Amino acid sequence: MSARDSNQALSTAPSLAPRALYLDVAERLRQQIYTRELAPGSWIDEQALAAGYGISRTPLREALKVLAAEGLVTMKLRRGAYVTEVSADDVSQVYHLLSLLESDAARTVAAQARPEALAMLTALHERLEKQVRHRDAFFATNEAFHLALLEAAGNRWALQMANDLRKVMKLSRHHSLLQSGRLVDSLAEHRELMLALLNGQPDEAARLMQAHFESGLKAAV
Repeated sequence: MSARDSNQALSTAPSLAPRALYLDVAERLRQQIYTRELAPGSWIDEQALAAGYGISRTPLREALKVLAAEGLVTMKLRRGAYVTEVSADDVSQVYHLLSLLESDAARTVAAQARPEALAMLTALHERLEKQVRHRDAFFATNEAFHLALLEAAGNRWALQMANDLRKVMKLSRHHSLLQSGRLVDSLAEHRELMLALLNGQPDEAARLMQAHFESGLKAAV
């Protein structure tokens, strides 16, 4: 194909569509749910939200479908959409699955992580050390650390599953990091885990990650 033909092909190709409105709406709703502006178990007033956002109900309904697929919203026949309410059993199941995924990831990272991956985890841990008295910042960095560990392990399916599970975890009224003293305990557990990762101790790293989730669950339920 000549340069002229290539240019003609590019000029006639359809342009990339901008980010769909419903995805922006989904993100806004997601944040309102995480901050409890939309409380667990509460009915979602579609008409009021659409008016407040200045949009029609079509993109709002598409956004609700996205959040329903993530488990953040529950659709009830002829009753509309509700913010999902997480039970103690739900929390226990989420922690159990995350423990399986992340202990496996910790083992993999300790055994074969690249130096740059360990450097990233070290930087995130150092940020946690500075944020232990600031719950919201610690919460965000803690999540980033756990997701970075999964990414370093190289299993994109585990990373995707953990992302979805953590969205549900944020719905819990009793998330472990909200409990008094849990930030300090969590940080101490992270210190031990980092040592195992940096020292290349796969079994110890997996054991410590499992213990980390067991402690978190005890604080959450």
